[in-house]
Amino acid sequence: MEQYEPERLSAPQLAAVRRSLTSGRGALTRRSLLRAGGMGALALGGLGSLSACGIPPAARAGDASASDDHSAAEKQVNFSNWTEYMDVSEDEKSRPTLDAFTKRTGIKVKYTEDINDNVEFFGKIKPQLAAGQDTGRDLIIVTDWLAARIIRLGWAQKLDHANLPHAFANLSAQFRTPDWDPGRAYSYPWTGIPTVIAYNEKATGGRKVDSVTQLLDDPKLKGKVSFLSEMRDSVGMTLLDMGKDPGTFTDADFDAAIGRMQKGVDTKQIRRFTGNDYTADLSKGDIAACVAWAGDIIQLQADNPAIKFSIPSAGYITSSDNMLVPAGARHKTNAEKLMDYYYELPVAAQLAAYINYVCPVDGVAGELAKIDESMASNTLILPDKAMAAKSRAFRSLKPDEETAYEEKFAKLIGA
Repeated sequence: MEQYEPERLSAPQLAAVRRSLTSGRGALTRRSLLRAGGMGALALGGLGSLSACGIPPAARAGDASASDDHSAAEKQVNFSNWTEYMDVSEDEKSRPTLDAFTKRTGIKVKYTEDINDNVEFFGKIKPQLAAGQDTGRDLIIVTDWLAARIIRLGWAQKLDHANLPHAFANLSAQFRTPDWDPGRAYSYPWTGIPTVIAYNEKATGGRKVDSVTQLLDDPKLKGKVSFLSEMRDSVGMTLLDMGKDPGTFTDADFDAAIGRMQKGVDTKQIRRFTGNDYTADLSKGDIAACVAWAGDIIQLQADNPAIKFSIPSAGYITSSDNMLVPAGARHKTNAEKLMDYYYELPVAAQLAAYINYVCPVDGVAGELAKIDESMASNTLILPDKAMAAKSRAFRSLKPDEETAYEEKFAKLIGA
């Protein structure tokens, strides 16, 4: 077995992590938007301390024997999730979908909202995972970059798709083949978050803004444009606009995207690079158009009808939160049954109606319309086929790429 060697953070990587946790997606609440991070963020959470002890990664979860699963004898599942990421009753005393699952299956769910950001949560569970011990959790939800790391280290259990018939059948095509988990052998998405273009219709004089080219070249937007301080979002959207695939781009492609945005900085077309703080300026009209996170736009539109969004014809970036069964979990089968339950159409609709994020379950529109017709027609919650076809994910990065790219991006944004 190979010994685990942590990836050391460069100064640019550390700066990127701090941006994410203080002003970027990592600083936001569940109701505001998805957290973010990068490959190097895990070391900030303490992975570096493992190297001195020489602790190896756990064995591949797929090698665990059936006797390690106590689901049949112990009708329970321990579920760790983010805050405000599960439906609750109007009196806030119960969780309807979880209660219905227990009533149907007899499996009791210990539901804990103990995830506030990816780095912090990983710091809680990494000692047990590294030692091959049970974390006390059967099901966790983490963002795609952390899911990728946990899977690569052998700290997630390989799923039995015989226990996941609804998930296998109903998973939306845009989420089926992430490069970090081909075929969804170890994970299923809980929700997705699109990065889109947003604009204030009053500030643009009624004009629609629907491309990165327009953001960077339209003289009427000069000084009233912002991009995000998260590299994957801003570079990814720029790559798409240049006709490059964020899932397969080269170093030369990355440099060209940085150069494209640098021109916008030099000409003062770009006002600034922001975390989620762009929302106030967009509402006021100080920023006319920007690269934005869809969760923010849903919130802003509720208070300001002038806030619009568009999906570029070139495509858009999507990230996701994902369900994993940690290595050493005692109730794998029960966890899989719970995962599959949330891919049943009525259940998926009930969850989507509460949390207002992109639902990864195909065919749920009819059920959601029974609850709220406006949500069923909101493509930020249920992307239509045309929108889903434009979804792209930023590819996984190697450590040396992460260091080089973050350094170049930090220089661009003045971080």
